[in-house]
Amino acid sequence: MSKFLDRFRYFKQKGETFADGHGQLLKTNRDWEDGYRQRWQHDKVVRSTHGVNCTGSCSWKIYVKNGLVTWETQQTDYPRTRPDMPNHEPRGCPRGASYSWYLYSANRLKYPLMRKRLMKMWREAKVQHSDPVDAWASIIEDADKAKSFKQARGRGGFVRSSWQEVNELIAASNVYTVKTYGPDRVAGFSPIPAMSMVSYASGARYLSLIGGTCLSFYDWYCDLPPASPQTWGEQTDVPESADWYNSSYIIAWGSNVPQTRTPDAHFFTEVRYKGTKTVAITPDYAEIAKLCDLWLAPKQGTDAAMALAMGHVMLREFHLDKPSQYFTDYVRRYTDMPMLVMLEERDGYYAAGRMLRAADLVDALGQETNPEWKTVAFDEKGEITVPNGSIGFRWGDKGKWNLEQRDGKTGEDVELRLSLLGGHDDIANVGFPYFGGEGTEHFNKVELENVLLHKLPVKRLQKADGSSVLVTTVYDLTMANYGLDRGLGDENCASSYDDVKAYTPAWAEKITGVSRAHIIRTAREFADNADKTHGRSMIIVGAGLNHWFHLDMNYRGLINMLIFCGCVGQSGGGWAHYVGQEKLRPQTGWQPLAFALDWQRPARHMNSTSYFYNHSSQWRYETVTAQELLSPLADKSRYSGHLIDFNVRAERMGWLPSAPQLGTNPLRIAEEAKKAGMTPVDYTVKSLKEGSIRFAAEQPENGKNHPRNLFIWRSNLLGSSGKGHE
Repeated sequence: MSKFLDRFRYFKQKGETFADGHGQLLKTNRDWEDGYRQRWQHDKVVRSTHGVNCTGSCSWKIYVKNGLVTWETQQTDYPRTRPDMPNHEPRGCPRGASYSWYLYSANRLKYPLMRKRLMKMWREAKVQHSDPVDAWASIIEDADKAKSFKQARGRGGFVRSSWQEVNELIAASNVYTVKTYGPDRVAGFSPIPAMSMVSYASGARYLSLIGGTCLSFYDWYCDLPPASPQTWGEQTDVPESADWYNSSYIIAWGSNVPQTRTPDAHFFTEVRYKGTKTVAITPDYAEIAKLCDLWLAPKQGTDAAMALAMGHVMLREFHLDKPSQYFTDYVRRYTDMPMLVMLEERDGYYAAGRMLRAADLVDALGQETNPEWKTVAFDEKGEITVPNGSIGFRWGDKGKWNLEQRDGKTGEDVELRLSLLGGHDDIANVGFPYFGGEGTEHFNKVELENVLLHKLPVKRLQKADGSSVLVTTVYDLTMANYGLDRGLGDENCASSYDDVKAYTPAWAEKITGVSRAHIIRTAREFADNADKTHGRSMIIVGAGLNHWFHLDMNYRGLINMLIFCGCVGQSGGGWAHYVGQEKLRPQTGWQPLAFALDWQRPARHMNSTSYFYNHSSQWRYETVTAQELLSPLADKSRYSGHLIDFNVRAERMGWLPSAPQLGTNPLRIAEEAKKAGMTPVDYTVKSLKEGSIRFAAEQPENGKNHPRNLFIWRSNLLGSSGKGHE
């Protein structure tokens, strides 16, 4: 019959049946199947991944037909893990499985677009000027023309152009800016090189070759946890996801693993079959909460308070009441807890100063190289020693930069003393800052004194200059800061978890809203597991904690917990921070390509936070003062002025990068120095001291110091990354 008549049931032929009537043979048209065959046909299969800011980097089979992606499926040829570990595959997520739809979305540009107003000006200028740079100058130096095309931004009006035209315009504007204002007025922003390394490198190399500025991204997105470099001096050194399976107690703290780590989430669910306990700490009932044995929901932003209370329990039960031999050995060898800290005299009390260094003592304790960078401790015999491991040994004698408990001079084994208690000369009142008394409509507070006085065991030492100084250990300072009663008559220390004093579970309950019983239980279980397994307790953490103003305090509270329990550096233990794809496997070889280090070095880099805060006038709308951020122990008279002033000082002293850097074109420095008969360095230093040259950051409203050209690629800087700078 015809296809039309086939649609009517009363014209259908009765087909033969088989299998006792369970099957029927029909003579229907099957042309509709060709549509499916054509949809899924492919010429070849290639391996690829998805260039997005995802830590997964999953391997996919990409099916290609006539040069177009038709569909994708997960690769299943990952290397096998060891027999007692789950395999990595299958790796992928629904976002990856539909990525080809994104490739061919109608929203993607196929041709360069330019605003019609600018295009008209450019074409008219090209007719009048044979040199493209002169053509651009005729537009940008005409105030009315420049204002006209800039006012069109944020509206429609894009029309199709050609690659030749836009490339010529961009190049001309860059050359004009470099000649007129300097190459550091040309900047580029692109995030996360690891998601597409060649794409990032292409733009970064161009900028670096012309002396332009590459803006940072990891800190700008608040994905970089500053507590990591603050504590360890590295970026974010964490284990691979498979190591979750080696853990026997996991806290997922502000990290929604099923959503943000989809290809790795199976490790989290599989480890529970081993008996590993899992705890979710998140204020909302996120997907991760469904995968855990316990869900704790602190009020948003109060994670540091909960971590401090858990640390209080760990120190009380596993360091003081019933000391864990493993924990004691760990903090003695791998942390700075035995190191001595000098105490500074204040009005009726002392405050912790800087570390005591070998250079502070007579004859530098026999240290001939870098004594200013070598920390000092007491051993269990009461003798002062300079143990291996501090940064002074990194650049000193070869073979001594290690964590072996040896005297840095004699090489003899030493056992460092954690506490001065029992070998002290005196008991001193030491002040500690307290920040929990400032409440808002969103945060509860526990009112206590801004400076809490604690009693600490101290020793008096003779310095090289003949003066004396009181010292104590980092361990003793830590115990006091966490409010632990050690029998010294300290009124600000807690004798019970129910005391509402700084950093007790009862104190944290009032701030976080989580019951003290749950805080105590979780901390006790976490530490007990770490003690029995030698550190196989882990905290998985992510953007949920990191995207807060006081993000470093949130993270350092967690890091302290892990250090107290000997977890950092142990398989199945430690912290696992995951936000985006921050690692590049071939980083050492990739950097010369990306930043043109084969051509010149160093490249010009700038932290985006300072860049936009200064040059998009965000500082004008600042409502926070430096005094509001200071510790109660700080001398507020030293910190007058606006927050932007401190940023400028940091640039002047070299603590921060600076771009645009100087209030003059840097390309003219060498010529001016030659005229003055000086080297460029000497000329610049002299001019800065005299004030004839100033930092651009000091005069952000001066038109000569404005950024002029900004490249944005692989990013939605003014949309998804909006922070007020837009």
